[in-house]
Amino acid sequence: MSGFPAVRMRRLRENSTLRNMLAEVTIEPRQLILPIFVCPGEGVSDPIPSMPGVSHWSVDRLPEVVEPARGAGINAFLFFGLPTYKDADGTSAFDPEQPVQRALSFLREKYPGIFLIADTCMCEYASHGHCGRLSPDGSVDNDKTLVLLSKVAVSQAEAGADMVAPSDMMDGRVAAIRAALDEKGMSAVGIMSYAAKLASAFYGPFRDAAGSAPSFGDRRGYQLPPTNPREIIRDALMDADEGADILIVKPAGPCLDIAARLRERTSLPLAGYAVSGEYMMIRSAISSGALDRERALIEYHTAIRRSGCDLVITYFAVELARILGA
Repeated sequence: MSGFPAVRMRRLRENSTLRNMLAEVTIEPRQLILPIFVCPGEGVSDPIPSMPGVSHWSVDRLPEVVEPARGAGINAFLFFGLPTYKDADGTSAFDPEQPVQRALSFLREKYPGIFLIADTCMCEYASHGHCGRLSPDGSVDNDKTLVLLSKVAVSQAEAGADMVAPSDMMDGRVAAIRAALDEKGMSAVGIMSYAAKLASAFYGPFRDAAGSAPSFGDRRGYQLPPTNPREIIRDALMDADEGADILIVKPAGPCLDIAARLRERTSLPLAGYAVSGEYMMIRSAISSGALDRERALIEYHTAIRRSGCDLVITYFAVELARILGA
């Protein structure tokens, strides 16, 4: 009799319709968020060498990205920008004439129903490439950076962002941004915090794409050490206590254990960010013929969902959504 349950489960798996009905974890286009890089100029669609298949887009050409994504069932977009100028304090990050703010305003008017998320940080805008204002000794001044980040978040919300996504990893940034938004009467604007952002090797292609590599040193002083899971969980839960609405785990694939632990500790929605290095790792394996494209994309992103993430941020969003909808 002991063999009967196994036979029964095999019968359930062999029927594809029933197998799909009984799936415990699913992934759907509505759960995907597409990152987009916006740049200055007009008529620009410039492929990014470090991330084949991903481009820099000028604001006027964003419909060429947004409309196919919406057609595939994706309705949420995360924006990064290349500014027209950089300075020591990254002031272009809160300049309303810069690409991210212009993109938010343009898309809010053209597509009122889409969900717009703005990456909130200083590294792309600061001449030194670090995520905040520097002290004389070259370290990042946490408290002075909070003032700048609050300005960035308010500027992005005024431009049309539904949600801001602080990725700087400064202590107290969620509370500071929440207070700044509320003071401006923007309590409806949410905060999607990069709550568990590790100091990872998997960000390399992105830093080329965003022109955000540090000009000296690295970011291990404020990003989280991959060796310290208890510290990572503690940091993420601090963001939750400060008022974050969604917590991001990044990079998603190497942090499935972190997402699973967070899922047990908070009822807040979690988002797993499959970062640029993960994108290139999977894309290279598919291109070489080592992996089957459809199965690999579904399996990898389902693993992120299975770890406890409600949402998945991925450069494969449109391709994956089309596979899921086929």
